[in-house]
Formats: sequence, structure tokens, C-alpha cells
Amino acid sequence: MEVVSGKTTDVKVGNAMELGSMPDGTFIHNVELKPGKGGQLARSAGVSAQILGQEGKYSIIRLASGEVRRITSNCRATVGTVGNEDHSLVNVGKAGRMRWMGVRPTVRGSVMNPVDHPHGGGEGKNPIGRAAPMTPWGKKAMGVKTRKKKQASTKLIVRRRNDK
Repeated sequence: MEVVSGKTTDVKVGNAMELGSMPDGTFIHNVELKPGKGGQLARSAGVSAQILGQEGKYSIIRLASGEVRRITSNCRATVGTVGNEDHSLVNVGKAGRMRWMGVRPTVRGSVMNPVDHPHGGGEGKNPIGRAAPMTPWGKKAMGVKTRKKKQASTKLIVRRRNDK
């Protein structure tokens, strides 16, 4: 199989080209956010994004998370989906195998000291003791929006991933 990369090529699986020259409904992966920077979106195993349409100098894309976003049409992407879609179904089996992969044990914040985690401290088992669950760095966790309102890319998002 021959894989071609160019400004406009045949829309075949594995070929890389600009978003603006791809037809609507095409499934893509390895999508650039800035022209020439290299792929940043839809690169994980079994993942793909879909082109929904063109709007001026932007292409509208639905990402794997469900977020709909505008990306500059001269950014490049690869046609098709990433392989190995069964990657998430692998049963690791034991903690030792995760250690071989470099993953260290997970320790709950509530069993730490207050100096180590906002949930830590107290005598015996205690509730969180705050208005909301926190990350180890004191930011709100679990169901609270933490995205910056003045972030530059906010205007490019058509629909957030968790909006109804």
C-alpha cells in the first residue's frame, strides 16, 4: 500500500493532506492545531475525529471526546482511524505488571497529612472537610469546570464535550 502526503491527494486511508481539501464526513486522525507544527489531536489507540464541514478559513471537526471545534483549514491530518482499537480492553491482571510499565501505587488523599493533600489530616476516617473535593494542588475536582474563561482557544470551540 502506498501512503502519500501532499496538499491535495486521494482521500485514501493513510494519506495525509490539508483539512480544507478533505470531503465532509471523512474520518481522520493525527490532526494539527497549528499549520506545520505536527499532529496533536486524535492520536490515541482506536481514536478518530470527523470532519463536519467547512466555514470560511476553518474546518469544523468533531473530536473523539464529543467536542466540536474549528481548526484552520490549512492544518494537515491523516485519513482513517488509529489502529489497535482493542487496546483499552487489555486486562493487566496484577499490580506488578503496572509497575513494569512504570506506574506507581495510587495513594488516597484522605490518608495523607494536611501538608501533602487538602483532604489529609484529622483523627481516624474523616470527610473531606471542604466545600468540594480537591486535587492535591488545591483545585476543585469532580464535576466542576476549571477551564479558564479568557483562554484564546475558547472562541474556536463550537460545542464543549460535556455540554448537552
